[in-house]
Amino acid sequence: MTKAKALFAAPLSLLALAACEPVPTGSSTGAGLVTVPESVASIAAPYQDLTTARVRAEDGCYWYTHQGPVETTELPLRTTNGSPICVRPQS
Repeated sequence: MTKAKALFAAPLSLLALAACEPVPTGSSTGAGLVTVPESVASIAAPYQDLTTARVRAEDGCYWYTHQGPVETTELPLRTTNGSPICVRPQS
């Protein structure tokens, strides 16, 4: 029975390790960290980390790194009413 458990556990552990992929940094998203202008900081929702904000070249919007209890995720910077904050109009 021990051999059967090992045959089941080995692929399962490899699958679990495959989920451990790092979050892209500013250099891989097309733009580095920026100092958020006061006009952007004043309209941004308060629960977001503005120190990790960056502008993505793909969409021209601000994104920040959210570090949750389980995972770290890149999220769009949003206003208090939920709209994304961008430096160029959405196409």
